[in-house]
Amino acid sequence: MDISGLSVLDQRIAGCRACPRLVDWREEVARTKRAAFADWTYWGRPVPGFGPPDARLLIVGLAPAAHGGNRTGRMFTGDRSGDVLYQALYDVGLASQPTAVAADDGLELYGVRITSPVHCAPPANKPTPTERDTCRSWLVQELGLLRPTLRAVVVLGAFGWQAALPAFAEAGWTVPRPRPAFAHGGHVALDDPDGPALHLLGCFHVSQRNTFTGRLTPEMLREVLRTAAGKAGLTAR
Repeated sequence: MDISGLSVLDQRIAGCRACPRLVDWREEVARTKRAAFADWTYWGRPVPGFGPPDARLLIVGLAPAAHGGNRTGRMFTGDRSGDVLYQALYDVGLASQPTAVAADDGLELYGVRITSPVHCAPPANKPTPTERDTCRSWLVQELGLLRPTLRAVVVLGAFGWQAALPAFAEAGWTVPRPRPAFAHGGHVALDDPDGPALHLLGCFHVSQRNTFTGRLTPEMLREVLRTAAGKAGLTAR
């Protein structure tokens, strides 16, 4: 566990300006705002990971929402997707409260950290393959710092799955070939030549498209989180 290293990494991520299109978009959104948040000072920068540095379970999303993480400065905070995710984490005993509205709202995660393969809010929620690949080095570094305690990962959605697999390989875990396909509830163990395997689990993304249509129900999400917690050695209810 490297507390100072993770803190420094988070600061470096928040200062990144590597992708011109994403920089322009996130800053334009922060200037123009949404009417409902006119009195907010938007974060308008890359959003680093959130959670303890000794996390045993990592949740990997897609990218910050324009008026969620890009506004509040914290992963899945201030948007409908976050409402679903944090409620589920609270329900299974991995979060201190069921809501996430601001970076200073007192929310704590227990043994869990949340990150994403793309740290800037992208137009239409669709980063380009080049932007995804440019951002990968941050995830590789984060995985390296979490590696001493990390035992399981839940990846939300096919895009996150495709983006994360190369990062796990670069960080030193053995990714099977051919690469495993994404599936909700899917489970793959990534061998580690220097330690225990990392358990990788797939889950449909907590997007409104999935939650409003019933493709992902609260119980489906809770079940994946409980399974992942068990693989990580965490106690969930």
